[in-house]
Amino acid sequence: MPIPDFQSIMLPFLEFSNDGNEHTTREAVGFLANEFGLSELEREELLPSGTQRIFENRVSWTKTHLLKAGLLESSRRAYFKRTERGRKVLEQRLPKINIAFLRQFPEYVDFQSPKRDENGTAEINHPNDEVSTQTPDETLDSVYQSIRKTLSQDLLSKIVSLSPAFFEKLVVELLVKMGYGGSIKDAGKAIGKSGDEGIDGTIKEDKLGLDVIYIQAKKWAPGNVVGRPELHKFVGALAGQGAKKGVFITTSSFTREARDYAPRNETKIVLIDGEELTQLMIDYNLGVTVQQTYEIKRIDNDYFDE
Repeated sequence: MPIPDFQSIMLPFLEFSNDGNEHTTREAVGFLANEFGLSELEREELLPSGTQRIFENRVSWTKTHLLKAGLLESSRRAYFKRTERGRKVLEQRLPKINIAFLRQFPEYVDFQSPKRDENGTAEINHPNDEVSTQTPDETLDSVYQSIRKTLSQDLLSKIVSLSPAFFEKLVVELLVKMGYGGSIKDAGKAIGKSGDEGIDGTIKEDKLGLDVIYIQAKKWAPGNVVGRPELHKFVGALAGQGAKKGVFITTSSFTREARDYAPRNETKIVLIDGEELTQLMIDYNLGVTVQQTYEIKRIDNDYFDE
């Protein structure tokens, strides 16, 4: 089944705590994963940022909402237990608990609406909370990925508009930023001349130059996909240089046959399409600048140890 959203977890979470004992979030995660019949893959699925498991994140935020509503309490560090209010809510045998239900509790309204107007009245503004399926972490991740995708598309459009020589230079600079060879001067060069046998550049595999990686850079429009014949030519060019390693980078994409192609000899080829290229440029800060940085912070429980 799909991973449940954090509001769907609220009632089962509170029911889990109804024995009145202390529990940890880890215990709740294990119990609820079994309760919802999640597979191992679903339990391990990560947020787009790759920083946390989706289900664990949702369970953690569920606990936060129940704590803020006074249905749970932090009995001691890293532990929680059901409150008397939580017991009374369960006695109502509700079909579900969600954000709309929790707003009946003043503490929860304060949690959701910390800003107050001139008269001291809480300003409430949650138009989609009743149907929200994302935790704040998931919303932040989603917005970040959307911004990143737009930047990736803009980068690709910019690259396609420039000369093939600039693209070949860009590719070498990117590989240097990724750790190949050290400096631009020592690491690689863009060839890009007639009679290069399909080789557009070279890059040293390491700072000592123990091996050389050959580069093919195809600046094609996104609609023109790179097929298997182009890879055959590249492998032939590598053989002509006595080379075993190559990187084929394009601003377009590869056909399925090209992706599935594996040379029968010891030659190793890495394929990077336009989407992957721009994502790497963003990761390694090539052609982009940092506009704004946000830090997400959590309590350092070790600091508060007595």
